[in-house]
Amino acid sequence: MNNKIIWKLATGVLTLLLVMFIACNTPPEEPTDLTTTPFIPKPTSVTATAKSFHLDNRTGIEVQDATLEDLGNALANHLKAITKTDPVVSVNAGNPSGRSIHLSLAGAEDLGDQGYLLTIESGQIKLVANQPVGIYYGIQTLLQTLPPAGTPSEGPFIIPTGEIRDIPRFAYRGVMLDVARHFFSVEEVKKYIDILAEQKINYLHLHLTDDQGWRIEIKSWPELTATGGRLEVGGGPGGFYTQEDFKELIRYAGEHFITIVPEVDMPGHTNAALASYAELNCDGKARELYTGTEVGFSSLCVPKEITYQFVDDVVREIAALKPGPYFHLGGDESHSTGLPDFIKFVERVRGIVRSHGFIDIGWDETAQTELDNQSIIQLWASADFARKAADNGTKLIMSPATKTYLDMQYDSLTPLGLHWAAYIEVDDAYNWDPTTLFPGIGAEDIMGLEFPLWTETVTDLKDLEFMVYPRLLGLAEIAWSPKEGRNWNEYKDRLAQYVPRLDAQGINYYKSPKVDWPE
Repeated sequence: MNNKIIWKLATGVLTLLLVMFIACNTPPEEPTDLTTTPFIPKPTSVTATAKSFHLDNRTGIEVQDATLEDLGNALANHLKAITKTDPVVSVNAGNPSGRSIHLSLAGAEDLGDQGYLLTIESGQIKLVANQPVGIYYGIQTLLQTLPPAGTPSEGPFIIPTGEIRDIPRFAYRGVMLDVARHFFSVEEVKKYIDILAEQKINYLHLHLTDDQGWRIEIKSWPELTATGGRLEVGGGPGGFYTQEDFKELIRYAGEHFITIVPEVDMPGHTNAALASYAELNCDGKARELYTGTEVGFSSLCVPKEITYQFVDDVVREIAALKPGPYFHLGGDESHSTGLPDFIKFVERVRGIVRSHGFIDIGWDETAQTELDNQSIIQLWASADFARKAADNGTKLIMSPATKTYLDMQYDSLTPLGLHWAAYIEVDDAYNWDPTTLFPGIGAEDIMGLEFPLWTETVTDLKDLEFMVYPRLLGLAEIAWSPKEGRNWNEYKDRLAQYVPRLDAQGINYYKSPKVDWPE
């Protein structure tokens, strides 16, 4: 064989090897469609460009400056758990490098404080927001383009290209957890926070006190927890948060851009306090501890001055823990407090709450008092009370029991929950809008939505998950996504595609017959 033939053969083999190397190391450009990704909550707008970004060991994470490093590291940890890659986080204040995910802050007025712009190109991903919280929400959306953590997958990890522009409909998107009737530990609440953050919930209202238990340490009144925190519904052992525990919950929630809203319910729902201190009763006699589920029988003694010293001490000590701007003073179902006494009490307590730097929130019964535009009223039962507040310029948090109460049974066969307000199936929780539910209450009156879980029948985290999911997914979408474009038939298909994320986390959700779940 002459040298010319050998050269041609060698050249051909080298060319073939080079083609094979390039083919093995350059992922194909699969046609993709970002608009078909089952995002929950649904973003404001999604456009697709029919290409793909391949996330692999070459992908790095760049942050504009040190203020975003924690978010960059959090994203890196998520990607490591999902893809087994180990992205390097670096600071790059300039233009994004190739193959990177770049996080930056910019003054984009149309994004507001919580919005973000996520641009996915075949060579890089750019996430821009005005505030770090917007970056955090954009990360939650980006993660939904990938398999859930814990799902066996070797890749390739392909993210469809396109642009997501997303701004929340309501600034306040909350859930309420009743830890008084059944107590939930710090670790259990943290697990709940982990899940809530994925749905872009930003407030966790903790119902800390009720007839059955007092769950927050007040050092100037130690018997509140020593006596009032001992039991729960059914007579089981209760529990309480030390002030250090509560600060840890505040810190952990803050890492997830969730603000804790403490509630001390009063003047009713106070038997645990009345059992702890005789002087809080008008007759000077301590009450027996209560482990049932009836309501409306207890009341702090409105005429006694010691009552207001007690309230001031409680609010002062909670304020020192720095939970956030809001304090919920309760005010619901005070059936054993006469209306004149109720009004006198709420108006005085409102002043105490404000004196410690809080904005006061009260259940809708507190709208019977003299109102101003500083207070916030939480509608749960009475649209008339809420309309009175709105007419006065007082903002509303919408929590109508017939739509948002997560302790309501799905149907008559649901093993947990109650049904005094309604049976709330998954479609019932989705098919409503807060701006049209009650005549006379519109978008201009509403600061946000909140979804309460009362725990008369909910004893542990698995019970909680069953009652909350999947209803919370739809409720969170009502709070975040535009009203236009939301419809049940489209949403239930997205929900069915989304549930592998719940499965991967071991969440005990209700498989509603209203949804065609994947096999």
